[in-house]
Amino acid sequence: MSEAQKLSTENLVKPPEKWYSSWFDTPYYHILYKERNYREAQIFMDNLTHYLNLPEKAKVLDLACGKGRHSIYLNQLGFDVLGADLSENSIAEANKNANETLHFKVHDMREPFEEKYDAIFNLFTSFGYFENDEDNLTTLKAIKDSLSEYGFAAIDFMNVNQVIDTLVPEEIKTVEDIEFHIKRYEKDGHIYKEIDFEDKGEKFHYTEKVKALTLQDFEEMMEEAGIYLLDIFGDYKLKKFHKTESERLIMIFK
Repeated sequence: MSEAQKLSTENLVKPPEKWYSSWFDTPYYHILYKERNYREAQIFMDNLTHYLNLPEKAKVLDLACGKGRHSIYLNQLGFDVLGADLSENSIAEANKNANETLHFKVHDMREPFEEKYDAIFNLFTSFGYFENDEDNLTTLKAIKDSLSEYGFAAIDFMNVNQVIDTLVPEEIKTVEDIEFHIKRYEKDGHIYKEIDFEDKGEKFHYTEKVKALTLQDFEEMMEEAGIYLLDIFGDYKLKKFHKTESERLIMIFK
Protein backbone atom coordinates (compact mmCIF):
# COMPACT_ATOMS: atom_id res chain seq x y z
CA MET A 1 0.00 0.00 0.00
CA SER A 2 1.20 3.52 -0.80
CA GLU A 3 2.79 5.66 1.90
CA ALA A 4 1.24 8.98 0.95
CA GLN A 5 -2.30 8.41 2.13
CA LYS A 6 -3.56 10.90 4.62
CA LEU A 7 -3.24 14.04 2.64
CA SER A 8 -4.87 17.00 0.84
CA THR A 9 -8.06 17.20 -1.16
CA GLU A 10 -9.81 19.22 -3.77
CA ASN A 11 -13.17 18.52 -5.40
CA LEU A 12 -13.79 19.25 -9.07
CA VAL A 13 -16.91 21.27 -8.39
CA LYS A 14 -16.37 22.91 -5.01
CA PRO A 15 -12.92 22.76 -3.41
CA PRO A 16 -13.11 22.53 0.39
CA GLU A 17 -11.42 25.19 2.47
CA LYS A 18 -9.26 22.56 4.17
CA TRP A 19 -8.68 19.21 2.48
CA TYR A 20 -8.09 17.24 5.66
CA SER A 21 -11.58 18.03 6.96
CA SER A 22 -13.27 16.62 3.85
CA TRP A 23 -11.33 13.78 2.16
CA PHE A 24 -11.20 11.69 5.33
CA ASP A 25 -14.95 12.14 5.68
CA THR A 26 -15.80 10.76 2.24
CA PRO A 27 -16.80 7.10 1.88
CA TYR A 28 -14.37 6.85 -1.03
CA TYR A 29 -11.35 7.34 1.23
CA HIS A 30 -12.34 4.27 3.22
CA ILE A 31 -13.18 2.29 0.07
CA LEU A 32 -9.79 3.00 -1.51
CA TYR A 33 -7.86 2.02 1.61
CA LYS A 34 -10.07 -0.79 2.91
CA GLU A 35 -7.39 -3.47 2.44
CA ARG A 36 -5.01 -2.24 5.10
CA ASN A 37 -2.86 -4.81 6.84
CA TYR A 38 -4.49 -5.21 10.26
CA ARG A 39 -2.15 -7.98 11.34
CA GLU A 40 0.87 -5.79 10.58
CA ALA A 41 -0.70 -3.01 12.67
CA GLN A 42 -1.19 -5.41 15.59
CA ILE A 43 2.41 -6.62 15.43
CA PHE A 44 3.57 -3.01 15.48
CA MET A 45 1.45 -2.25 18.56
CA ASP A 46 2.76 -5.38 20.30
CA ASN A 47 6.36 -4.39 19.62
CA LEU A 48 5.91 -0.71 20.46
CA THR A 49 4.06 -1.18 23.75
CA HIS A 50 6.55 -3.87 24.81
CA TYR A 51 9.48 -1.58 23.98
CA LEU A 52 7.96 1.28 25.97
CA ASN A 53 7.15 -1.09 28.85
CA LEU A 54 3.83 0.65 29.43
CA PRO A 55 2.24 -0.03 32.82
CA GLU A 56 -0.97 -2.03 33.09
CA LYS A 57 -4.03 0.09 32.24
CA ALA A 58 -1.80 2.92 30.98
CA LYS A 59 -3.61 5.87 29.42
CA VAL A 60 -2.92 5.89 25.68
CA LEU A 61 -3.88 8.52 23.11
CA ASP A 62 -4.17 7.41 19.48
CA LEU A 63 -3.85 10.73 17.65
CA ALA A 64 -5.40 10.86 14.16
CA CYS A 65 -6.96 7.46 14.81
CA GLY A 66 -9.19 7.23 11.73
CA LYS A 67 -11.82 4.55 12.33
CA GLY A 68 -9.83 3.29 15.30
CA ARG A 69 -8.10 0.09 14.20
CA HIS A 70 -5.02 0.78 16.37
CA SER A 71 -7.14 2.12 19.25
CA ILE A 72 -9.30 -1.00 19.35
CA TYR A 73 -6.31 -3.32 19.46
CA LEU A 74 -4.51 -1.22 22.09
CA ASN A 75 -7.63 -1.48 24.22
CA GLN A 76 -7.64 -5.25 23.75
CA LEU A 77 -4.07 -5.25 25.11
CA GLY A 78 -5.47 -3.80 28.35
CA PHE A 79 -4.84 -0.08 27.97
CA ASP A 80 -7.22 2.81 28.65
CA VAL A 81 -7.43 4.35 25.18
CA LEU A 82 -8.71 7.56 23.63
CA GLY A 83 -8.82 7.73 19.84
CA ALA A 84 -8.96 11.26 18.43
CA ASP A 85 -9.46 12.37 14.84
CA LEU A 86 -10.68 15.42 12.93
CA SER A 87 -13.05 13.34 10.80
CA GLU A 88 -16.55 13.23 12.28
CA ASN A 89 -17.52 10.29 10.07
CA SER A 90 -14.50 8.26 11.13
CA ILE A 91 -15.16 8.95 14.81
CA ALA A 92 -18.83 8.04 14.39
CA GLU A 93 -17.76 4.69 12.94
CA ALA A 94 -15.08 4.16 15.62
CA ASN A 95 -17.57 4.91 18.38
CA LYS A 96 -19.42 1.68 17.57
CA ASN A 97 -16.52 -0.06 19.36
CA ALA A 98 -16.43 2.23 22.42
CA ASN A 99 -16.53 0.81 25.95
CA GLU A 100 -15.59 1.86 29.49
CA THR A 101 -11.88 1.98 28.65
CA LEU A 102 -12.10 2.86 24.94
CA HIS A 103 -13.38 6.27 23.89
CA PHE A 104 -13.30 8.36 20.74
CA LYS A 105 -13.65 12.09 20.11
CA VAL A 106 -13.39 14.62 17.29
CA HIS A 107 -10.25 16.65 17.91
CA ASP A 108 -7.77 18.86 16.04
CA MET A 109 -4.28 17.47 16.65
CA ARG A 110 -2.84 20.98 16.87
CA GLU A 111 -4.66 21.45 20.19
CA PRO A 112 -3.25 19.91 23.38
CA PHE A 113 -5.42 17.81 25.69
CA GLU A 114 -6.19 18.81 29.27
CA GLU A 115 -5.77 15.20 30.34
CA LYS A 116 -2.25 13.79 30.35
CA TYR A 117 -1.30 10.48 28.74
CA ASP A 118 1.30 7.80 29.43
CA ALA A 119 1.73 7.28 25.70
CA ILE A 120 0.69 9.21 22.59
CA PHE A 121 0.85 7.49 19.21
CA ASN A 122 0.60 9.23 15.84
CA LEU A 123 0.58 6.35 13.38
CA PHE A 124 0.67 5.47 9.71
CA THR A 125 1.85 8.79 8.27
CA SER A 126 -0.80 10.90 9.99
CA PHE A 127 1.45 13.95 10.14
CA GLY A 128 2.62 16.64 7.74
CA TYR A 129 -0.53 17.46 5.81
CA PHE A 130 -1.22 20.99 6.99
CA GLU A 131 -0.92 23.82 4.49
CA ASN A 132 1.05 25.91 6.98
CA ASP A 133 4.36 24.32 8.01
CA GLU A 134 4.14 26.03 11.39
CA ASP A 135 1.18 23.78 12.18
CA ASN A 136 3.53 20.78 12.20
CA LEU A 137 5.58 22.40 14.96
CA THR A 138 2.38 23.36 16.77
CA THR A 139 1.27 19.72 16.66
CA LEU A 140 4.56 18.50 18.13
CA LYS A 141 4.23 21.02 20.97
CA ALA A 142 0.64 19.88 21.58
CA ILE A 143 1.80 16.26 21.81
CA LYS A 144 4.52 17.20 24.29
CA ASP A 145 2.06 19.20 26.41
CA SER A 146 -0.36 16.26 26.50
CA LEU A 147 2.16 13.76 27.89
CA SER A 148 2.32 12.82 31.55
CA GLU A 149 5.57 13.40 33.45
CA TYR A 150 6.86 9.94 32.57
CA GLY A 151 5.04 9.57 29.27
CA PHE A 152 6.42 8.76 25.83
CA ALA A 153 5.25 9.62 22.32
CA ALA A 154 5.78 7.89 18.99
CA ILE A 155 5.37 9.17 15.44
CA ASP A 156 5.20 6.56 12.70
CA PHE A 157 6.00 8.40 9.45
CA MET A 158 7.03 7.30 5.98
CA ASN A 159 10.74 7.24 5.15
CA VAL A 160 10.68 10.00 2.54
CA ASN A 161 13.96 8.98 0.86
CA GLN A 162 12.77 5.42 0.29
CA VAL A 163 9.30 6.52 -0.82
CA ILE A 164 10.61 8.94 -3.46
CA ASP A 165 13.07 6.33 -4.76
CA THR A 166 10.31 3.72 -5.18
CA LEU A 167 7.40 5.97 -6.17
CA VAL A 168 5.00 4.34 -8.66
CA PRO A 169 4.06 7.20 -11.07
CA GLU A 170 0.73 5.73 -12.24
CA GLU A 171 -1.57 2.84 -11.43
CA ILE A 172 -5.20 1.79 -11.67
CA LYS A 173 -6.77 0.20 -8.61
CA THR A 174 -10.29 -1.29 -8.70
CA VAL A 175 -12.12 -1.54 -5.36
CA GLU A 176 -15.85 -2.28 -5.01
CA ASP A 177 -16.30 -1.83 -8.77
CA ILE A 178 -14.80 1.67 -8.66
CA GLU A 179 -11.76 2.20 -10.88
CA PHE A 180 -9.36 4.57 -9.15
CA HIS A 181 -6.80 6.17 -11.48
CA ILE A 182 -3.83 7.19 -9.33
CA LYS A 183 -0.83 9.39 -10.16
CA ARG A 184 2.06 10.05 -7.76
CA TYR A 185 4.86 12.62 -7.86
CA GLU A 186 7.13 14.78 -5.72
CA LYS A 187 6.93 18.56 -6.02
CA ASP A 188 7.98 21.54 -3.87
CA GLY A 189 8.90 19.42 -0.87
CA HIS A 190 5.65 17.45 -0.88
CA ILE A 191 4.56 14.04 -2.11
CA TYR A 192 1.35 14.16 -4.12
CA LYS A 193 -1.17 11.55 -5.10
CA GLU A 194 -3.87 12.53 -7.60
CA ILE A 195 -6.93 10.29 -7.60
CA ASP A 196 -9.57 10.30 -10.35
CA PHE A 197 -12.60 8.04 -10.54
CA GLU A 198 -16.25 7.91 -11.54
CA ASP A 199 -19.16 6.62 -9.46
CA LYS A 200 -22.89 6.67 -10.21
CA GLY A 201 -22.33 8.88 -13.25
CA GLU A 202 -20.37 11.51 -11.31
CA LYS A 203 -16.68 12.25 -11.75
CA PHE A 204 -14.44 12.87 -8.74
CA HIS A 205 -10.93 14.20 -8.30
CA TYR A 206 -8.88 14.32 -5.10
CA THR A 207 -5.31 15.41 -4.55
CA GLU A 208 -3.56 13.94 -1.53
CA LYS A 209 -0.54 15.85 -0.31
CA VAL A 210 1.93 15.25 2.48
CA LYS A 211 5.03 17.20 3.50
CA ALA A 212 8.18 15.25 2.60
CA LEU A 213 9.66 15.50 6.10
CA THR A 214 13.05 13.86 6.64
CA LEU A 215 14.57 12.77 9.93
CA GLN A 216 16.58 15.99 9.94
CA ASP A 217 13.37 18.02 9.55
CA PHE A 218 11.85 16.27 12.55
CA GLU A 219 15.03 16.71 14.59
CA GLU A 220 15.02 20.45 13.94
CA MET A 221 11.34 20.82 14.85
CA MET A 222 11.74 18.70 17.97
CA GLU A 223 14.69 20.78 19.12
CA GLU A 224 12.63 23.94 18.70
CA ALA A 225 9.73 22.35 20.59
CA GLY A 226 11.97 21.27 23.48
CA ILE A 227 11.40 17.60 22.70
CA TYR A 228 13.92 14.83 23.41
CA LEU A 229 14.26 12.30 20.57
CA LEU A 230 15.10 9.05 22.32
CA ASP A 231 15.15 6.37 19.61
CA ILE A 232 14.58 5.82 15.89
CA PHE A 233 13.38 2.68 14.11
CA GLY A 234 12.95 1.76 10.44
CA ASP A 235 10.08 -0.73 10.42
CA TYR A 236 7.24 -2.23 12.48
CA LYS A 237 9.55 -4.87 13.91
CA LEU A 238 11.59 -1.98 15.36
CA LYS A 239 14.71 -2.67 13.34
CA LYS A 240 17.41 -0.02 13.02
CA PHE A 241 16.61 2.95 10.77
CA HIS A 242 18.51 3.20 7.49
CA LYS A 243 18.17 6.45 5.55
CA THR A 244 17.82 4.87 2.11
CA GLU A 245 16.46 1.39 2.85
CA SER A 246 13.96 1.57 5.72
CA GLU A 247 10.25 1.55 4.91
CA ARG A 248 9.29 3.66 7.92
CA LEU A 249 10.63 6.45 10.11
CA ILE A 250 9.48 5.67 13.64
CA MET A 251 10.52 8.18 16.30
CA ILE A 252 10.23 7.76 20.06
CA PHE A 253 10.39 10.98 22.07
CA LYS A 254 9.30 12.84 25.16
